[in-house]
Amino acid sequence: MTWEGFFNTRDLGGLPTTSGDMTGYGAFFRAADLRFVTGTGWAQARESGVRTVIDLRNPDEIRPAETPLTAQAGSAQFAAASTGPAIPTGVDRLEVPLDDIDDVEFWQHVNRERLNGTPLYYPVFLQRKAERCAAVIKAMAHADPGGILFHCGAGRDRTGVIALLLLALADVEPQAIAADYALSAEALKALFAATGTADQEPLIQAVLADRGTTVEEGVLATLEGFDVEQYLRAAGVTGRELHDVRSRLS
Repeated sequence: MTWEGFFNTRDLGGLPTTSGDMTGYGAFFRAADLRFVTGTGWAQARESGVRTVIDLRNPDEIRPAETPLTAQAGSAQFAAASTGPAIPTGVDRLEVPLDDIDDVEFWQHVNRERLNGTPLYYPVFLQRKAERCAAVIKAMAHADPGGILFHCGAGRDRTGVIALLLLALADVEPQAIAADYALSAEALKALFAATGTADQEPLIQAVLADRGTTVEEGVLATLEGFDVEQYLRAAGVTGRELHDVRSRLS
């Protein structure tokens, strides 16, 4: 999407499913940090159907905190904006932090193993933090009608986990899910430039090369044998909620 001030933002519509259909447009949009969005950008998002924004970040990434657990855990982050989120009238905003950043030990392990910033951390995260994933899917199921935009900081990894779950629920082809994740590498260059942050892609590629894999292969490995409906049901998402989320993308 080319809405003014949005970075790494795209509609999850138009992706091929295993049955030969395509996901519907205007249901779910994935995005990065929204601090640069202008009034024009919000008007464009509303015109495209966005009615709910779900922020996946930790509280200390959203507003300044005395004890920034995200930094203590060693996770990459953009410093919290001093003015806080600004959402226009007519768009609901929900904070549903995905990380469970209070589990600092878990995140320090992820970073010591050089998994963060790549889909290599997805399998262990999905295994350990199913209830956090379920909380996001449940929030989406109960959101008001209209498009749902969900985002984290870079709009790549936490946002990518949720995109993976949504697209798997819609039976999107695994290769298409992997290709969607890979789009962030190029899309993030402008955001890193805007924030004065070094592009993380060279480091990510080096980690993947050391492991003898690629971004796409990492996503595909996560999806192999993964029963998304069983996973979410076991984490507390009801059949009705799964139906409601899936139907938005149909």
